[in-house]
Amino acid sequence: MYVAPELEAKVERLLGVKVDGLAEHLGIEYLHLAPDLFSGRMPVDERTFQPAGLLHGGASVALAETLASVGTALLVDDTRYTAVGMEINANHLRPVRSGFVTAEARPIHRGKSSYVWNIDIFDDRKRRICVSRCTVAVVALRNGG
Repeated sequence: MYVAPELEAKVERLLGVKVDGLAEHLGIEYLHLAPDLFSGRMPVDERTFQPAGLLHGGASVALAETLASVGTALLVDDTRYTAVGMEINANHLRPVRSGFVTAEARPIHRGKSSYVWNIDIFDDRKRRICVSRCTVAVVALRNGG
C-alpha cells in the first residue's frame, strides 16, 4: 500500500485499529492513500455477489463510500472531527463475475463541513464498471471523542 508521507501517522492511527466492520467483511483493501487520490480494491466473490452471481451494486456502493469516508477522515483534523457518509449515488455500467474491482476516489470539494468525492470503479481489465459521487459530512467530535 502506498501512503503519502504527510498521511503516514494518521493512517497508522486510524486504520491501525481493528474494526470488524463492513469493509473487512467485504475484503476491501487500501492501495493508495494520498490527498488527491484514495484507491482500494474488493474481491468479487461469494461475499459481494448478488443472487445471479454478479457483483452486487450495493457492494460497489459500499466500496465507494468506504474510500470517500476514509479519505475525508484522513484529510481532516481527527482530534476534532469525524467523517460520516451523508449522500451517495452510483451508476452501474457493466457486470462483473470474478476477480477484483478497483476504486479510485478523488475529492472534488473540500469544505469545512463536507467533502464531495468522485469515485470510479474498474474491473481487472481496466473497464469502468461503476461511477459514484459521495458527500461526506465533517462532524465535530463531542467532548471526550
